[in-house]
Formats: sequence, C-alpha cells, structure tokens
Amino acid sequence: MLTATLLTLSLAVTGTAAPDLSDPHKKEIAMRLVSSAENSSLDWKAQYGYIEDIKDERGYTAGIIGFCSGTGDMLELVELYTKRKPGNVLAKYLPALRKVNGTDSHAGLDPTFTKDWKAAAKDPVFQRAQNDERDRVYFDPAVSRAKKDGLRALGQFVYYDAMVMHGPGADKLSFGGIRKAALAKARTPAQGGNEVTYLNAFLDARKAAMKAEEAHEDTTRVDTMQRVFLRNGNLDLKPPLKWKVYGDSYTIKN
Repeated sequence: MLTATLLTLSLAVTGTAAPDLSDPHKKEIAMRLVSSAENSSLDWKAQYGYIEDIKDERGYTAGIIGFCSGTGDMLELVELYTKRKPGNVLAKYLPALRKVNGTDSHAGLDPTFTKDWKAAAKDPVFQRAQNDERDRVYFDPAVSRAKKDGLRALGQFVYYDAMVMHGPGADKLSFGGIRKAALAKARTPAQGGNEVTYLNAFLDARKAAMKAEEAHEDTTRVDTMQRVFLRNGNLDLKPPLKWKVYGDSYTIKN
C-alpha cells in the first residue's frame, strides 16, 4: 500500500488528484451537507439569520454554522462584525455576550437579540463576517488537519462536520478528543493506515461523543449520511450524492 506521501506524489505525476474540500465546488457541497443536518435545508445561505436556543446548554445557536452565545464563537463573530462596521445593530450586545460566554444564559440578550440578529443577517458585511469566522475557526483547521492525516475530500468533510458540532477543543467531547479516540483504534493514511478503516474508527468515536450529549444523541447525520458515502467508497465525495438526515431525503446531483 502506498503511504500518503507516495500516493500524493504519484497522483501529482499522473495528474489524477481529485479536488480537496477547499475546491469551491467541493466546499459548496460541504456547506449543503452541513445545512441539511443543522437546518433541514440545502440552502445554507438562507441560514445567516437563523437563531434559536436548542437547549444544548450553549445558549443561543445562530447563523450558517451554529455560532453559540455560550461557547465564544458568537462573541468573536460579533466582535469582528463590529470591527468592520462600528455601530452595527449587534454591537450593543457585546458586553452581554462577554458575560454569558461559557454559560447558557440569555442575560442582557433578551428580548431583542434574536430580532436584531435577523436584521443584521441582511447586511452583506455580517454575512461576510460569518463566512470568514466559519473558515477561520472550523473549515480551514478541519481541512488542514485532515490533509495532514492523508484524508481525501470525504474525510475532510467528516472532520469539518465533527468540528462544527463538537468544537475544535481537546476534551473528549470535542474534535480533538474524538480524533484521539479514533487514533487509539486505527492509524491514519499518513501513518500508513487504511483510509476506510480509520474513518470508520473516527465515526465510531464521533457517535460515542454525540450520544454523550442529549441534544446531539440523534446520530443519523453519521449513520445515514457519512457512513453511506463511506460504504459506497466515495472517498472523493463525488456527486451525485444521496443521503438522509432525521428521516428526510436529500440529493446533490452535480
């Protein structure tokens, strides 16, 4: 079996390397896949204004990637937005967002925060800020780590989806802990391991982390989405793609 390094060199010579997840078309597919699980829709761009408390002890969850008032990423997003557009409709909530960080509290946010979030979501500056924070905190680190592990587009998406839901931390219920649990069971392709075997180990660890949290205990985004692609051997995440999440069926044709 070729090591990940030799495989990369071989593909470079033959010109047959498939696009990774940072390719614009592949990235659009990734956004749609996540949106199907997070918002029951393939229209991820319609989610800039999404906001609700899903009772997962993370406060408000909002936007295209589920920024949370209780985990710091929503605070960082609003700080970026305010840096780029001082005096915006969300800037006045920064003191409250700093206070509720690390909790599920709405103190200082209710009753107008959700309305103002939806208003801000119509602003292209806020939309761009959401895109940029999604990439900085979740997408770029996930794809970079997956590529270092020798994973192709599907594995890169598996990492990205896990980072979106669980966060990029190192504890056992965050991405770092999930990856550590997987590494205890299988080697990455970069370590000379089999890609399918490793991804199955990672998804096993992901499911265990999901079941440990009541708000995430439904594992269909793994069972009827990611496992389906893996069983089909679609490691390059090539359309057409067919999957289900929470019983709803989705298709990406091209």
